[in-house]
Amino acid sequence: MPNGPLMIIGGAEDKVRKPTILKHFVALSGGKDSRIAVIPTASSLGREVVDVYDALFTKFGADRVDAVRPESREQAQDPALVKALDEATGIFMTGGNQLKLSSIVCGTPVGDAILRAHERGAVVAGTSAGASIQSSHMVAFGVGGATPKQRMTQVAAGLGLVDATVIDQHFDQRNRYGRLLMIVAQSPHLLGIGVDEDTCGLVEDIDGDMVMRVLGKGAVTIFDGSRMVSNAYEATRSSPLLASGVLFHVLPEKAVFNLSTRELVAQEPDIAAEDADELAEASRDLRQLARDIAAADAAPAAIRRRLKMRRASRPSIDLPPSLNQGDNA
Repeated sequence: MPNGPLMIIGGAEDKVRKPTILKHFVALSGGKDSRIAVIPTASSLGREVVDVYDALFTKFGADRVDAVRPESREQAQDPALVKALDEATGIFMTGGNQLKLSSIVCGTPVGDAILRAHERGAVVAGTSAGASIQSSHMVAFGVGGATPKQRMTQVAAGLGLVDATVIDQHFDQRNRYGRLLMIVAQSPHLLGIGVDEDTCGLVEDIDGDMVMRVLGKGAVTIFDGSRMVSNAYEATRSSPLLASGVLFHVLPEKAVFNLSTRELVAQEPDIAAEDADELAEASRDLRQLARDIAAADAAPAAIRRRLKMRRASRPSIDLPPSLNQGDNA
């Protein structure tokens, strides 16, 4: 069985007007048969944060929503919490303090249960802090800014659901380009993934490769430093870093990227319905023309007249005046 999907959400996901990402999570978790475990450990809020997601997931069709909230590494040993995760079809980690989340969860029975859930095919999703912890290396804290500078951020261990990566969130909205690039400059083998707000990187196991599809209104930014040149090993204090030769990808909604091969996956272009009808009509005409020529039953001039008559017999379409005037606008 392939590993379950991962949903890496950049934070501030729409919960009211167009909650596409959260609806997709419930659907992947099994819809009306889903059993969802919410892990709010990163949040400074109390039961309220669980109540919000409980109401939303139930509204979207989830059968059951359980709270799994260890507040210490000792509580993360609780068999009851582990049992809830072992029975979940979907796990959702909320936003908040990612260093608190990783220090309590990683390397505990609760953390191991999350990994087991992923391995048996359950959906593991997280927003903001819950997104960052899914990578192997995690932004613990740091300042924003566009220029990578030495010591502008700190790194901690994540759950490692997405191997050889570092994930940052609220990416464009909080100008976190510099701090993610700083980490990649210091560890060029890591793939830097920055996720905008109300945006999700949906990662699935396809033929052994980790393939990410982008959902939502923002973009996912990727820094590939596998061939970069950097002076991070000798830069001092908070000086700007040399980062040359970094591959830079900006992936909007519907873009697909292979995280294993570090390559964009080509997609078939979307064709509007009216354009598809026109292409189909042209294809039919060409096929008929080919048959007529092959049959040699008419001269080219007669074939042209036949095509002209066939097109004239089709219903005409009244175009708006602006379209009849050409492309002078």
